[in-house]
Amino acid sequence: MKIQNKKKLWLAGKALAVTAFVAANLMFGSCENYLDIEKYVYDQTTLDSIFLSRTRTEQYINGAAALLPDESVQTGSEWGFNSTLPSGLGSDEAIIPFVLMGNAILYDEVRETDTKYNPWPNCYKGIRKANIVLQNIGRNQELSDMEMRDFRGRAYFLRAYFYFYLVRLYGPVVIVPDEPIDTDAEGNAASFERSTYDECVAKICADLDQAASLLPDDRIESQQYLPTRGAALALKGRMQLYAASPLFNGNNYYADWKDSQGRNFISQETDNSKWGMAAATFKRVIDLNRYELNTVAKIENDYGTGTLPLPSTVSDASFPDGAGDIDPYKSYKTLFDGTYQPYIVKEYIYYCPNTMQGNGDYRLIMPAKLGGNASLSVTLDLVDEYRMADGRPFSEATDAEKSGNAVGQSMTFSQDYKLSEQRAFRDDNREPRFYATLGFNACVWPTLSHRDAASGTHDYVCDYYNGGSASDLNNRDYHNRTGYTCRKYVYQDDCIFWNGTMKAKTYPIIRYAEVLLGYVEAMNEMEGSYTDEAAGVTVTRDVDQMVRYFNMIRYRAGQPGITAADAADRDHMRELIKHERQIEFAFEGQRYWDLRRWKDAYDVYNRPVRGLDVSASSAQRTQFYTERVWSTEKTMNRTFSNKMYLWPLDRTVLQKNGKLVQNPGWN
Repeated sequence: MKIQNKKKLWLAGKALAVTAFVAANLMFGSCENYLDIEKYVYDQTTLDSIFLSRTRTEQYINGAAALLPDESVQTGSEWGFNSTLPSGLGSDEAIIPFVLMGNAILYDEVRETDTKYNPWPNCYKGIRKANIVLQNIGRNQELSDMEMRDFRGRAYFLRAYFYFYLVRLYGPVVIVPDEPIDTDAEGNAASFERSTYDECVAKICADLDQAASLLPDDRIESQQYLPTRGAALALKGRMQLYAASPLFNGNNYYADWKDSQGRNFISQETDNSKWGMAAATFKRVIDLNRYELNTVAKIENDYGTGTLPLPSTVSDASFPDGAGDIDPYKSYKTLFDGTYQPYIVKEYIYYCPNTMQGNGDYRLIMPAKLGGNASLSVTLDLVDEYRMADGRPFSEATDAEKSGNAVGQSMTFSQDYKLSEQRAFRDDNREPRFYATLGFNACVWPTLSHRDAASGTHDYVCDYYNGGSASDLNNRDYHNRTGYTCRKYVYQDDCIFWNGTMKAKTYPIIRYAEVLLGYVEAMNEMEGSYTDEAAGVTVTRDVDQMVRYFNMIRYRAGQPGITAADAADRDHMRELIKHERQIEFAFEGQRYWDLRRWKDAYDVYNRPVRGLDVSASSAQRTQFYTERVWSTEKTMNRTFSNKMYLWPLDRTVLQKNGKLVQNPGWN
């Protein structure tokens, strides 16, 4: 790519990033309100005036919400855009050829003096603002009773979310007094010691219960990014699921990590009832009867391009008892590619605009022929977990099914998903989520919005061979390393060239599939029963319910369901759940946290990176489709030690609060 074109693309990306950032941080308000925040709030007016005006109070809440990190950015880029979480590239899902904030922890480039990512100050600023709202909102005479409830509910939700964000990253953190602290060290929780992990969880859950009691069940479209009762309960369930997991529930690795009173920061006694707490909360979300898995009706036509016939192993009953009346590919894909306006998608519980296109992600995904550099490379660790269409693990496929030989016949299914005749058998006859998520050699990129039909970009067949058209031949770093990339958030028309368009996308922070799988996971680990007295909900390890809700995920994906015998075997079921979460939530920021809470990260990250042999030319097809262990570049050599289960506190944070102690292993 020429320097001039790079500059144009960077400027366009920068503009998109600014626009998207404003949109993403407006979960709690309109664009006009956001633009007014500085005028009325940031040191321009007193708290008295803020809480005498309905408009200014809402603007103040919006200002607090604007401090929430944008969770939709998967990677960032080497041009200065960064993801705000380590979860995009910090998992085992993909590698890129350079170290960014999101993957630095895997290459021993994170330390106390340079943590790469330090959300601690902003999160505590947000907590302080939420506390100010809760302390002062009762003075506002312009608010109706309904508005008062909603504003208070939003403040409780915000406070809980900031704490959750910190606890997820750092483990136990400082729980500051609810009465706002007015110090020069605002945002740093000065002079307070950390609470224990369980105390943090209790605080977050209490705030979310308060939020759930105040927030409405639904929102009008103009307020769709605001939290609801369901969002509060679903976030509580996620927090409880994390707290019940092995990393935080009786983990003896942290036996010597104690506060000044000698209390363990992480409980040393395994408490099975924590699984029951999570199950009960997820059941409360299910019982709201407001959410459902996204499905698209089966496509039938006379052109042979309709929904693929179901394998004999998959129930053809109507959904949710089978997949006979749905299109599994479209049902999953349309959650992420911008097909629908988010307000009508009943699977979304809490969501925000997806700002990927302004932050470098699409450039790392798209082939060079389409204006990108194809350098985001999905590992075979993930690719090989996608099952065959009939539900068999890929490891059980025949040698012929695993081969790199060309299928030799093109086809179209689900009306517009095209398969080239050059695709390999290993990329054929796979489960629908494979095609909805991954780009592979000989994959077709429609790019229909590109205006120059003679450019060869329409229905472009991607080529990841050495020197192929997916690579930027002007920069040797810009090529794919494994033969696979991520297409989960790519729409059929998408084109990052200036004379193309990109459809707006939605990023689901919490969706109903997580509630169902969280409920099944919590039930699977339970012993006996658990009753949430306040909510009046009792849960047990109910095999029938485990099968029912787990199979809803499987059937929506066009896969065979499990049986009661599968669910009755706790260890077997645990592995099924882990596999399903890995595939269902690929590139949604879940894998990073799942590997840690399950204590699986050490084994997973210390495996070598596997991919196809992309050093082969197009004349060396057999070599290209040979599995290879890649270790020739820095980002192909992941490392993991126990300290990496928790992110280190930045030294600037430690210096401002003498009572804080560093996370284990980072001193």
